[in-house]
Amino acid sequence: MNRQITLASRPKGFPVPDDFKLVETPIPEPGEGEVLSRTLFMSVDPYMRGRMNDRASYAANVQIGDVMVGGTVGEVVASNDPDFEVGDIVQAQIGWQAYGVSMGSNLRKVDPDLAPVSTALGALGMPGLTAYCGLLNVGQPQEGETVLVTGAAGAVGSIVGQIAKIKGCRTVGVAGSAKKIAHVVDALGFDAAFNYKEVADYSAELQRLCPDGIDVYFDNVGGAVSDAAFPLMNVHGRIAVCGQISQYNLTEVEQGPRFMWHFIAKRLTMRGFLVSDFADQHAEGLKQLAVWVNEGRIKYREDIWEGLARAPEAFIDMLRGGNIGKRLVKVAD
Repeated sequence: MNRQITLASRPKGFPVPDDFKLVETPIPEPGEGEVLSRTLFMSVDPYMRGRMNDRASYAANVQIGDVMVGGTVGEVVASNDPDFEVGDIVQAQIGWQAYGVSMGSNLRKVDPDLAPVSTALGALGMPGLTAYCGLLNVGQPQEGETVLVTGAAGAVGSIVGQIAKIKGCRTVGVAGSAKKIAHVVDALGFDAAFNYKEVADYSAELQRLCPDGIDVYFDNVGGAVSDAAFPLMNVHGRIAVCGQISQYNLTEVEQGPRFMWHFIAKRLTMRGFLVSDFADQHAEGLKQLAVWVNEGRIKYREDIWEGLARAPEAFIDMLRGGNIGKRLVKVAD
């Protein structure tokens, strides 16, 4: 039998375990051109919170009773696509379940000799590509510039900061614990960082850590830190809006500041983006990320929870900032 985590109810504020349900169904059979994979690792990501709502977004929402969406790395156990053989390791989008069927055209082969296969959901997967494409295309960092990254200890932000360092930038991070700050500075090589939970005046702290202003702001969080960052942007600064995790679980939407005059005076550019906007760069990006990882220029950390049944708990804890690096759930060996 297949085990699946489905959406049982739509959350009001932060999700709770009762918003999910563990069910058993028959293992599906692949049809023509389809591949059946057995999940080894599955991803839990902030974007999934938006998919649980019942309002229009950039992608279809999960319906009550449907399997929660998400990326997986799995082993092919049956194939009706000549490009995939039993035993191949693939990255798929079959969601929170032990087995799933995909069209072969929607799968990406994973080379287990390149790096641990779990990295196909992290540094060498969607988060890594989000960092690579978002920073280089939207942020456009130049040597000597200052790059500010929120969510700096997370799966995307940690890669953003390291790419910025590779490009010769001064990199400043924002995260939510002393342990996270130590990680991004000592392990990942950020030039400076601060714990937003222990700082009363974000503007003063940003001025202290970014004495030459901010040229690129890669925002994963939004909220009060962004309010403080916008006035400190330099002329022709670029703001890449990747996520707004501080807002995802609010029952009432916060009203932002009237900051647009800064955009006029400093000729700022702000752009929201999806990693899919740069699909034509994904192959090149994964190749470059793999080189940097194997050279030790990009370090990654994985936060792995064991067992499909713990996926809701792992997801909720991630939304509350419990992870350092990429949060994964190990489903099978």
